[in-house]
Amino acid sequence: MLPYLIIVESIKAIMMSISMYASRALERALNGEELSFNDGLELMEYDDIHTLGMVADIVRSRLKGDTVTFTCSYYINYTNVCAASCPLCAFYRKDGDDDAYTLSVEDMVKRAGEGVMMGANELHIVGGFHPRLGLEYYEQMIKAIKSRFKGVTVKALTPAEVFFIARVTRNSVKEVLSRLKDAGLDALAGGGAEIFHKEVRDKIVVGKCSGDEWLQVAEEAHRLGIKSNCTMLYGHVERSEHIIDHLIRLRDLQKRTNGFLTFIPLKFSPENTELHQKGLVREQCSSLYDLRIIAVSRLMLANAINNISVYWLALGKKLAQVGLCYGGNDLVGTAFAEEIYKATGISNATSIEELASMVREIGRVPALRDTFHNVIRYI
Repeated sequence: MLPYLIIVESIKAIMMSISMYASRALERALNGEELSFNDGLELMEYDDIHTLGMVADIVRSRLKGDTVTFTCSYYINYTNVCAASCPLCAFYRKDGDDDAYTLSVEDMVKRAGEGVMMGANELHIVGGFHPRLGLEYYEQMIKAIKSRFKGVTVKALTPAEVFFIARVTRNSVKEVLSRLKDAGLDALAGGGAEIFHKEVRDKIVVGKCSGDEWLQVAEEAHRLGIKSNCTMLYGHVERSEHIIDHLIRLRDLQKRTNGFLTFIPLKFSPENTELHQKGLVREQCSSLYDLRIIAVSRLMLANAINNISVYWLALGKKLAQVGLCYGGNDLVGTAFAEEIYKATGISNATSIEELASMVREIGRVPALRDTFHNVIRYI
């Protein structure tokens, strides 16, 4: 069998030879050009999904090589109490519900210790919009964890959570972020972005910040030196134009701040959500749509956000492997103790060794990374 890079170059040559008959947008992507909104729409409707994937994989190889990274992450959800009532969410509860909970700072430190004992180098801490938690709670939580476990990275809160905390505590977003950074916050999580476009957001989000407000918080964080991930929730009521609008708005912000670490497309799981109960989303989107989203994301974000993460927990491990061949270069992480997808009925487990095996099976090189996508060691 030819070495992988030779295969890639062969595919490139083939694509170049047929480009006049294929997609103009794919030709532009192969040439390293920035794709327009109309290019994105063309790719979302392009009927040859395999050619789309091949081009995305070529671009991935150019930008990131053959290494596939992931982190050893432990998830802690500090509360499921949420002032919002988003139809897309199966996780939230209202204050006073029998199964509502809020962890104390001591509980958070204990949970963090469990993660560290499992080998986690990253703590992923997010939760609901609790209306009665003050800014001091988040400061004390981060300080306590960082003082006890000095070698672990705290990636905590999403821009949506930060916006809510600022509003409920009557502080500016900048003040909240500055105080959290002083407490030891290393990076922001990327959730809460959902879909930015108001037409869709008004249907899937209730009581959460707007798309513009999410972007403003992320930009403020980046200006303060706080890096973050970014996400997009797809597979519900969106259309192609909403996907492309979301990607371009992330790309534009990245060009201003260079603060996004990776882009993670998140597949919507409708079970136990209001969208499913009302019949607005009856089932998960197809695997082909998953692969299209990964490939189009790679091509639209190329040379801006060059880490494209494939979230194996939402896709399943086999499809995640295929996603790595459609433009992905990262598997996010082990996601120990993840609860939000679990609330929709998706429960899965993995290990560093299994993720590494998944990568080797497709002829790529597995590597453990830190939160900031620096390779810790090859496996």
